[in-house]
Amino acid sequence: MGAAAVLYEARWFLAFVVLAIWVVLKIKQYYRLRHFKGPFGTGWFEIWHGFAYFSNNSHMKFKEATDRYGPIARIGPNELMTTSIELLAHINGARNRYTRTRWWYLVGRFQPNRDTIFSEVDEAIHTKRRAQMAGGYSGKENPDLESSVDIHVAELVQLIRTKYCSTETKINPFDLAKKTQYLAIDVISHIGFGEPFGDLLSDQDVNGYIEDVDKGTKALAYLLAFGLTELALGTPLMYLLGRSEKAKTGFGAMTANTRRIISKRLEDDPDMSKGTDMLASWFRHGLDKEQLVTESILQLMAGAETAATSMRSIMLYLLTHPRVYARLQAEVDAAVKDGRAAPYPSVVSNATQRQLPYLWACCKEGMRMHPPVTNSSQKKVPPEGDTVMVEGKTVYLPGGTNIGYCVWGLNRDQKIFGADADYYRPERWLNEEDPKKLAQMNQVHEMLFGYGKYQCLGKPIALMEIGKAIFELMRNFDWSVTNVAEPWKETNIGAVFRTDDFLVEATERSVS
Repeated sequence: MGAAAVLYEARWFLAFVVLAIWVVLKIKQYYRLRHFKGPFGTGWFEIWHGFAYFSNNSHMKFKEATDRYGPIARIGPNELMTTSIELLAHINGARNRYTRTRWWYLVGRFQPNRDTIFSEVDEAIHTKRRAQMAGGYSGKENPDLESSVDIHVAELVQLIRTKYCSTETKINPFDLAKKTQYLAIDVISHIGFGEPFGDLLSDQDVNGYIEDVDKGTKALAYLLAFGLTELALGTPLMYLLGRSEKAKTGFGAMTANTRRIISKRLEDDPDMSKGTDMLASWFRHGLDKEQLVTESILQLMAGAETAATSMRSIMLYLLTHPRVYARLQAEVDAAVKDGRAAPYPSVVSNATQRQLPYLWACCKEGMRMHPPVTNSSQKKVPPEGDTVMVEGKTVYLPGGTNIGYCVWGLNRDQKIFGADADYYRPERWLNEEDPKKLAQMNQVHEMLFGYGKYQCLGKPIALMEIGKAIFELMRNFDWSVTNVAEPWKETNIGAVFRTDDFLVEATERSVS
């Protein structure tokens, strides 16, 4: 009897053995994290986790889990989600041995076999890359950074003034969500490449970049939901899935354009000794041409979406809270009147806008109520496991466990923000008398941009852009929401918000 025949005769026995091994492994996996409670079935299968991403509402699904099951909830066989600020600070601390989880962070890879600072899971390489790139995000090596932001904030104001202002005789609604995207993309492309895409001046999505990124984000959400990021983005299969640089529009065209700009820069100035932007700084600190391409694409995608979402959420809460709106506009007008803010058409300086307490209370509260991204930023527990303190209790985390950050839950935590944590009240940032509690609140705000050794390098730029834009929008126009019943249409795709039809009306104010 041949081997094939033997195997055929024993097929049911072999199937039973395989099934038995699978069951044993599943039971072992379940028992590793049996002390952590979560939604039904999460100890055995990834189904709940996957459906959370499919729901376009994953941020609320994760919050519901931590609300019900505590500061550490189980959301998968090897996945935990936490709202513990002390645990998150510990995980992201400079001296810990937690590492990034490959299955999550691979969504930041845009080219086969070439990681970005976001997708790189090797801690030594990641630390080195951060050091190489830090100077490009600071004003020290990019002296034109603030003036570049000012140019595009002024363009936004001018676009609204000349094309979209409403009057007593004509209402002219427009989508503020789109305009904030144009601003964010022009800012980040200008400071990154030395030349903007030109979305604001053309008042359109130049080359279809935004539309294509939306499609790509949806695809990434499916990969996360099915647990296929490793297969699709960590293997040669990515060569088949990648967008062609021969495309005339969208992500492929943007990649080709990025490569063209970088090639031209290197051809004209091989050492990039004349440049004063991010590209020049990164090149001088050791990034090669292909690394410049991938990191430039990353900062376009990450920097633009987070800043745009922050600006539109801050504006939504301002427009729907008249008391807060009036107080902020009074602070803005006072800064203009006493000369702290330069007269129109100048844009408020970063130094001035950072010293306006109510402006930043409104910005922080808007981002708290509606965080710009809700990615869980999962980290892997060191192989030997870790014992931590959570709300006064000792908790053991088995080695190899993935543990993520429940963004929505932490930012609505009543233990930190009070009984009215679900409501918009900027004064909480100004009136808190307990220094320890205020420090906790600010720590939660910092975590929106990553924390510790994983903090977003673009945070200072984002905050500068956000503060300047909100100030100038409030200085130059009076605002109202067009559709009070449904001010915008929004979905959470993977971890990034897509906002459409944020229709507003702006009427011109007399400015000085």
